[in-house]
Amino acid sequence: MNVLEDPAGLAELQALGVRSVPVLSRGKDFVFGQSLPQIVAFLGLTEKAGPALSVDELSRRLDKFMSAAIALLPLMPAERLHVHVPGRPRSYRALAWHLFKVVEAFLDAERGITLVQAMFREEPAADAPADTLVGYGTDVQRRFRTWQSDGDRDPARSLATYYGPQSLHELLERTTWHSGQHVRQWMMLLEREGVVFERPLSEADFARLPMPTNVWDG
Repeated sequence: MNVLEDPAGLAELQALGVRSVPVLSRGKDFVFGQSLPQIVAFLGLTEKAGPALSVDELSRRLDKFMSAAIALLPLMPAERLHVHVPGRPRSYRALAWHLFKVVEAFLDAERGITLVQAMFREEPAADAPADTLVGYGTDVQRRFRTWQSDGDRDPARSLATYYGPQSLHELLERTTWHSGQHVRQWMMLLEREGVVFERPLSEADFARLPMPTNVWDG
């Protein structure tokens, strides 16, 4: 169910003690939907779960997604940044900020800060212009590249998150496709607004990532 549009469904999840989505529930049991291995175990499936791409390849893809976003953000007409994306109470401006925020949250988790939901709720100023968004993204990408070259990239290293311990490899995969999905959305928003541009990403850039089938929910 889409609890954003179903108050009864949201109340049902809250009665279980759930405070965020996505989540899978069965009776009184539930599991957060952020970890594919956890979902597979919860459903009793036998499919192999875990990242299909190496840490090196995931890092390369994520860096490319950020570069694409930094190039694409200024193309959105400034007077449209306040408009909400399809089906969610989130502005174009907030989406642009969020696609870098998920990377910053990974970097914070990587250096020992427990990843919590509040990290993803931070938004830019209501009137933040495109250059502020680009500046934020550029700083996050700089931090990410520093980690790429000098950080501890052990795939098995355990990182603390609100949905349980995750390996660095698993959290990096989630961060990569999560940010990439939002860049996909930004490209569609530009097209929706009639902006003509050359797409910097193709389907090959998303291959072997557990991307959602649809660009937008539902």
